[in-house]
Amino acid sequence: AVVSTQSTGLQYTAEYRARYYKMAGPTELALFLEAAEKYVAPAAPTSLPESLPRCVSKAEVKQLFPKELSFRGYCPVSYVLGNKRYEALTPGSRDQVVLYKDELFSMRDDTALEVFLRQPWRFCDVPLPAKLPPAKIAQDVKTLPMLGYMEQSVAKALIEAMTSCSDFKPKYPYVNAHKSALLYVAYHLKAHNPKATEFSREKYRKKLEKYKEHCHLIKYLGANMNRRYRPESERPIDFNFKMDEFLALKNHPLSSS
Repeated sequence: AVVSTQSTGLQYTAEYRARYYKMAGPTELALFLEAAEKYVAPAAPTSLPESLPRCVSKAEVKQLFPKELSFRGYCPVSYVLGNKRYEALTPGSRDQVVLYKDELFSMRDDTALEVFLRQPWRFCDVPLPAKLPPAKIAQDVKTLPMLGYMEQSVAKALIEAMTSCSDFKPKYPYVNAHKSALLYVAYHLKAHNPKATEFSREKYRKKLEKYKEHCHLIKYLGANMNRRYRPESERPIDFNFKMDEFLALKNHPLSSS
């Protein structure tokens, strides 16, 4: 196998008869140093192929325009190693492109790239199947209808917020159940917004926790109050504090900001 390396270092390089030979690794270097004459002309049983694979950068690919990617841009290694099944057709990456026999091949990842560099002749002449996956067309989500836009942008966040709201069942003091649920969802969305700063998310995580604490006041007071008067000595130690907190919320309008 021909091993093509992207390394530019000389760590595994040996000099023999005024020429430098670069090895793939320490094992190959040791073999070469043991009997170098076996691996170079005229004693070497084989010589280098006329065409060798070479990795090319995005800039080089642009310079080769209008040359297009062979194999329709799919990774030939994934297809061949996947027994040439339809499911094995995987798009290659623009960051993993190889020039071989004046053709450009794109690989799925570093592993596929290494396999191709070792034995490019196994993958370069493989025919594509008659049926190909539909082409992926990039589309700006802002151009979608409202339902499609929400489905592609905020659906997951809304589902998580609404599921959490359903589990918690918030009821805020002096606020009806409908508005209590809306406020809970709003806090949850802001507390888990991936596009917000960590400072902002932490700010709303704390607000959400405080909101939950206030919602728990109704359940707590309901469990510790009855029609008959209870002397202060018979009340829970934090009852008066929570009662004062509950009554104070009546004069403080609530918002999600």
